[in-house]
Amino acid sequence: MLPSLRIFSLALLLSIATRATLASDPLPSWNDGPVKRAILAFAEQAADPASPKHIPVADRIAVFDNDGTLWPENPIPFQLAFVIDELKRRLPENPAWKENPLVTAAVEGRMESILAGGTQALIELLDLTHADVATEEFDRRVRDWLKSANHPRFDRRYDTLGYAPMRELLDYLRSRGFKTYIVSGGGQDFMRVWAESVYGIPPEWVIGSYARTEYALIDGKPTLTKRPGVEFIDDKAGKPVAIDRFIGRRPVAAFGNSDGDKAMLEWTTVGRPNTLGVIVHHTDDTREYAYDSAPKSTGKLIEALKDAPARGWHVIDIKQDWNRVFRSGP
Repeated sequence: MLPSLRIFSLALLLSIATRATLASDPLPSWNDGPVKRAILAFAEQAADPASPKHIPVADRIAVFDNDGTLWPENPIPFQLAFVIDELKRRLPENPAWKENPLVTAAVEGRMESILAGGTQALIELLDLTHADVATEEFDRRVRDWLKSANHPRFDRRYDTLGYAPMRELLDYLRSRGFKTYIVSGGGQDFMRVWAESVYGIPPEWVIGSYARTEYALIDGKPTLTKRPGVEFIDDKAGKPVAIDRFIGRRPVAAFGNSDGDKAMLEWTTVGRPNTLGVIVHHTDDTREYAYDSAPKSTGKLIEALKDAPARGWHVIDIKQDWNRVFRSGP
């Protein structure tokens, strides 16, 4: 055989072998271990009509937190990064903002001052950058920001930073007949702009915190306008409430990463057979970040981690369980 043909044949065999491996392993970014095996067993049994653990298609509902579960939440949640960039962009046309100490702290990068103010400080900044804007205009601003803003550590667009293992998991669960919902403390309107392109989750399956919105016919055009104030915070005990309100069925699988997801995990699994609860534990400060009880921004994980063994929740150790964190491309 000619050398060139031998090389071609070898390359062809390697290509076939690689495709076969990927086909046999729907979660190639996951290392083999108890968490991966538990997820695969749960989903395969749920989809198998002959299995005693079969779950009807209508009940195959999986809910996912977003920040820290599907993509990073450090050094600050990505929506807060958007807020800060919006403050900087719009500051020249709003000179009165310079008198606001919260705006000054945000523009100067003093995140500790903002986070120390808690929920009320965040709502004040959200009102400045989100309120009195038509929803279509807000969507455009988010899309424009995603095209131009890069993460300060990874130097990549924020919408390319969905965790590769979790993106595989979403695709895999959907291939087994699951509906995959986002149930996040983040802004519902912010997430709905990009969730479908990043995760394959359509906007109607995105549940989050939301502010007041008003309808009016303006110059003959039907318009929805965002108003100041928060109507609902989709965090902690609010998550089961939101699931009941917007989905109307209890999930059979829940994925989170913080104590803010504990109630959602409980609502999904406690007292119910044949369910799956999973916690993403950030343990890899080389490829991503390492934190739990003392995060620098959000994502405190104490109580849910303590409850995991008794509840039967599986804990993803990023350092041990994921062989890669991000895809090389979008």
